[in-house]
Amino acid sequence: MARLASIALAFVVAWFAPIWALVPVGAFIILIFVHEPVIKARRRAIAAAAFCERGIARMSNAWRGRGDRGSEFADDHHPFSGDLDLFGEGSLFELVSIATTAAGRRILAELFRSPGGDIRERQQSVDELRDRLDLREELAVLAGEVRGDIESADLGAWSTAPVQLVSRGERLVGIVIAVLNVITLVPAVLTFVNGRGTVIPFFVMVGVTFMFQRRVRPRVDEAIGAVSRREPALALLARLVARLERERFTSPRLAKLHATLQREGEPASKQIDRLRRLVALLDSARNQMFAPFAGLMLWNYQVAWSIERWRARAGRSIVEWIDAVGELEALASLASFAFEHPSFVMPEIVDGPALFDAIGAGHPLIDEEKRVTNDVTLGAEPRLLIISGSNMSGKSTMLRTIGVNTVLALAGAPVCATSLRIAPMAVGASIRIHDSLQEGASRFYAEILRIRQVLELANSGQPLLFLLDEILHGTNSHDRRVGAEAIVRGLVERGAIGCVSTHDLTLAEVADALAPRAANVHFEDQFEAGEMRFDYRMRPGVVRRSNALALMRTIGIEIPPSS
Repeated sequence: MARLASIALAFVVAWFAPIWALVPVGAFIILIFVHEPVIKARRRAIAAAAFCERGIARMSNAWRGRGDRGSEFADDHHPFSGDLDLFGEGSLFELVSIATTAAGRRILAELFRSPGGDIRERQQSVDELRDRLDLREELAVLAGEVRGDIESADLGAWSTAPVQLVSRGERLVGIVIAVLNVITLVPAVLTFVNGRGTVIPFFVMVGVTFMFQRRVRPRVDEAIGAVSRREPALALLARLVARLERERFTSPRLAKLHATLQREGEPASKQIDRLRRLVALLDSARNQMFAPFAGLMLWNYQVAWSIERWRARAGRSIVEWIDAVGELEALASLASFAFEHPSFVMPEIVDGPALFDAIGAGHPLIDEEKRVTNDVTLGAEPRLLIISGSNMSGKSTMLRTIGVNTVLALAGAPVCATSLRIAPMAVGASIRIHDSLQEGASRFYAEILRIRQVLELANSGQPLLFLLDEILHGTNSHDRRVGAEAIVRGLVERGAIGCVSTHDLTLAEVADALAPRAANVHFEDQFEAGEMRFDYRMRPGVVRRSNALALMRTIGIEIPPSS
């Protein structure tokens, strides 16, 4: 508004006293410089407020549908991501992620889908970042500013592409031509001034220069064009990296990531600034007074060569810097999750055979006021829990509770439990399996393909947690009983631990056959005043009744009382 007023005033003043119009024009120029920082500060304030609002929404159970769903990371063929609601609306990713860059989102997704590395180091990183709310906010705001530019600029592809103009011999020829141009220019100028000397050497060098430029121009134009398009993204990356360079970390993983933001002892932000200064030199050649001399000195070629030399030495580090920022974003997401769930605990990581030993385990995606917790032990004895129970009593939720908390624990995050001792292990699940018209697969065929995938994980020799919901329910009782026993026996004998839920009480006999390595547990319900009531508590033994007929009657399906 002030800038518009100053321009309007300039026109009015110019009508009466043209010379005095310079005053409002000067005010307009000053306002441009003053207003730009205000716009940036306002933009950052809005981003910071949005960051805090999303955090409040997560803490008040109003986060579903308002965050990053990570839907592109969903994979129906993954051994457990679809079964455990890792991606999509209302997913674990949406609850946890505050990452904004492509690298940060990808690394967080990989921590959920296939966690590797040192879990304890990630736990230490999460503990260190948990209470550094200001850093997480600034990281989210700055990363949000660079996100679109870095992705559209494709800095990773540019930094690792084959380097142009790398021949030192050609570089030497370019320098010699530039020097000779300057040397021959002096007598040429004197010839035009006082008629003495000769211009022939100069025009010869002009011809040599033209031929040399014609030879290198395609590569020079490609190098200059590529870096010019990416300079704004590099500037934003430098700002983000500079903010992280000011931090000091004590946990090993964070200290290592911080060290990655340097190369040969020099901060990444300064190295990027050096490249940006080279790009700025290209603008000098556009000056009308300097352009003729720039042509003689092969200015664009000299600068392009220096840019490519920078890329040859430090270009590949850009990928490392972006990945380092991304991993910091992923760890900050886990730390934010820890900060927003103070009742969750950091699990104890136990090296050795497969183990899941939890007290008060609950599902983190269920609101706290509705969440019911249970104790679950899977280890040497029992290795297998066969969970029976009526419809909607909590069997599938129990499997997901174990699975999601395992994912969180192995990622390095706190878990929804009073305590948890867990061993690093692979996870395989068959909980939410669907038929596929595109792939011509029935639900039963899709299930046995997934079970084969789980068996392959067990055969790999690594510890395994398996979670199988209503195993083989698409076939007859005899085949189901025989097939299910063979599957779970094979898994248990390979050292795997896990749970199998079922409505078929004949499968409960499998636990008796494998005792003490297997045990029966169940969920039950109460039918009171025409309503089903569930307490979602897991109890030892086999369930003794079914609620299927009662449920059908409650929705109006006529079932004879004697049935």
